[in-house]
Order: sequence, then structure tokens, then C-alpha cells
Amino acid sequence: MACLLFSLVALRSFGQETQPTSLSVEEPKKVLGAIQDTSITPGVSATLAQGDAATTHLDNAVAALNKGDKATSTQELQTGIAGLEAQAKTDKTSFKDKLLAQASKLKALLPLIPDGALGNGVLGKAVSLAKLASGGSKLEGLLAAGSLLGKGSQLTSGLSGIGSALSGLGGGTQSSGQSLITKALSTVGKLNQGGLVAKAAEPVVKTEVSSLLNLIKGAL
Repeated sequence: MACLLFSLVALRSFGQETQPTSLSVEEPKKVLGAIQDTSITPGVSATLAQGDAATTHLDNAVAALNKGDKATSTQELQTGIAGLEAQAKTDKTSFKDKLLAQASKLKALLPLIPDGALGNGVLGKAVSLAKLASGGSKLEGLLAAGSLLGKGSQLTSGLSGIGSALSGLGGGTQSSGQSLITKALSTVGKLNQGGLVAKAAEPVVKTEVSSLLNLIKGAL
């Protein structure tokens, strides 16, 4: 009996000694001045995510058709169209109707793929216009969400997406658009620098992005 009691006491003592102690995690040091990318409202965030997913599938549809894979091209185009429609549902910008219009135009091309009646160039241009509508929606959503301070990388991503869409259109629209994008990108980075630099850059960026959005609406 004494041995049993001794064993229980020993086990209890061992358990207490081996219990893990809580580790204190040192908080990351804050750097004064620089502004980290700030979060955006859930509605705008959902629209951004849906737009990114949609354009990826649309690009895949074009790539598959270029390889002669009609089945994959059809499937990717259908998924991309559904993504555009989902983006339009959560969209609160002036691009909502433009998104739906581009989705409708892409739907009209679907029956042409299996028969081989749809040329790569035709689909590529249609997809570029759809990506332009999607990118315009995202940029206008960021402008409408409030302050642009700390949103440098989000705007850079949106501008890059617009640039990709414009490259598929060519002509004067691409030339004018790329010029506006280059100008905007030279200022957008200042939004994360903090202080007077960021505050001075914000109205400039808004003006430059608004000019780009007007060009996009004209192209659509």
C-alpha cells in the first residue's frame, strides 16, 4: 500500500513538472512612418476575389483554344462566365451592367467552340474586353471604399490587370491606357510611405485612376 501511494505521488509530481509553460510571443516591432496595406470592406474584397478567379479561367480558355483543346476551352470559358456573373452580383460600381454585358457576349461564343468556328483572335479580344470590365470594377470599388492610404499594392495589382487586358486589344486604346497606367503606377507607391507624402499622393492617384476608368468605359 505504501508503495502504491509513493507511485501515485511520484506520477503526480512528474506531471506537474512536465506541463508545458505558456510561451510569450513578442509582438512585431512597428515601423513608424510606413503604412501597411490596409484591409478593405468585405463586399469589395469578395468582388476582388471573384474577379481574379474569373479572369484566370478566361485566360485559360484562350490558352486551351490556342492549343486546339476545344473541350477544355469550353469548360474554362463557362467557368469564367459564371465568375463574371458572380462578380456582378456583389458589384456596387458603375461597371455592374458592363460585367453582365461582357458575360452575355462570351456566352454567345460558347456554341462556336466545339464546331471550330471560333477563331483564337476573336475569343482573345472578347476575353480582353471582359477582363477590362472586371478590372475596371475592381479599381472603381477601391476608389469607392474610402481612403487609398496604405492600399498601394492593391491598386498596383488592379492597374497591372488592366494593363494585361489592354495588351489584348491593341490600337489607340492600349496606347492611351498604358500611358495612364504608367503615370498612375509612378504615384501609387507613395500611398504606403506615410506622412505628408502619402497624403499628397492620394488625390493625384484618384485623379489618375479616374481618368483610366473613363477610358475603360469608353472602350466598353
